[in-house]
Amino acid sequence: MPTPANLAVIGGSGLYTMSGLTETREYYIDTPFGKPSAPIVVGRLENLPIAFLARHGFGHHIAPSEVNYRANIYALKSLGVERIVSVNACGSLRDDYAPGHIVIPDQIYDHTHLRARSFFGEGLVAHVSVAEPFCCDLSDQLADAVISTGAATHRGGAFITIEGPRFSTKAESNTYRAWGMSLVGMTISPEAFLAREAEMCYAVMAHVTDYDVWHLSETPVTVDMIIETLNRNTRKAQEAIRKLATSLQPRECACGSALSSALITDPARVPAQTREKLKLLVEKYLK
Repeated sequence: MPTPANLAVIGGSGLYTMSGLTETREYYIDTPFGKPSAPIVVGRLENLPIAFLARHGFGHHIAPSEVNYRANIYALKSLGVERIVSVNACGSLRDDYAPGHIVIPDQIYDHTHLRARSFFGEGLVAHVSVAEPFCCDLSDQLADAVISTGAATHRGGAFITIEGPRFSTKAESNTYRAWGMSLVGMTISPEAFLAREAEMCYAVMAHVTDYDVWHLSETPVTVDMIIETLNRNTRKAQEAIRKLATSLQPRECACGSALSSALITDPARVPAQTREKLKLLVEKYLK
């Protein structure tokens, strides 16, 4: 068993490595759900054990709908990770969330349809609560860390996850705005929900790269636009994570017991194969 990592960073578009890590080691992990997107790099940052995972693989070769979200979360769980900071590129659906700003959202609307959304099934049913899909405690600490870097920061907003890989049409973008969404991107769902099923805290550092396609006075989003903005923001992201590593407080949330009232199947009816497959997640509950 490797040295547990207290915190994990999942890097999205533009963030493929974590600078400042020392004593690094790569872990190639197989899970019951397949292989994660890339080897997980574990090291120390400000003396805190941290794991880093490139969501789209090194070289960004995995499309949003092809990411093995279950394997990624399961692999991090197997390394002892309790809290995850997800770094995401996104489009803004409101004027005040401008390109270059960083947002710590508090809600999700899952508009995907091709992805495996749960670890459960195959004879074991769980209904996990996600009314508050992000860990409020970790989100608050992350927001404080981002603010301390001097970045233009916003706390709150609903993040709609679309399937991708294409960008939105104007009709879609304006519909999301009419629904009250604040941000649009392709990778938070089902990642956040799987983290909750794995009883891990999860918070998002969303980097606004564009105004999607709804803004009449702005150029519609392009890949070049996203990369240019992310390159400018990478230093802020790295600095914020370093700040978080130096100030991270003990868990004071219910994320670590999210399954305690979620499992509904009679333990005697759970198939042995499923019990073994999900042992990492449910062993303490299936006595």
